[in-house]
Amino acid sequence: MTPSHFAFSSAFLLGLTGLAFHRTHLLSALLCLEGMMLSLFMALSLWTLQLGSTSFSSAPMLLLAFSACEASAGLALLVATARTHGTDRLQNLNLLQC
Repeated sequence: MTPSHFAFSSAFLLGLTGLAFHRTHLLSALLCLEGMMLSLFMALSLWTLQLGSTSFSSAPMLLLAFSACEASAGLALLVATARTHGTDRLQNLNLLQC
C-alpha cells in the first residue's frame, strides 16, 4: 500500500470512527461526514490522475457536487432541529415524539 493510499484510507476510517463514537452533537456528525467525503474526493481525484483516462475525469466533480448537496441538507436539518428542540444534541432527539 502506497503512503497516499494509506493516508486516504486512514482519513476515511478516522471520519468513520468519529461518526460512530462521537455522536453527541449533530454538528460533529456532519463534520465527520464531510471529512469522509473529502477523503473520498481526494482519493478519487488521485486515482483518476494516476489512471490517465478522460472517461473518469468527471467522477470527482460529481462526488463533490453530491457532497455539497449533502452538506446543505445536513445544515438545513441542523437549523430546523435547533429551532424546534432548542439544541443540536442527538440524545434529545426521539423519533417517537415527532
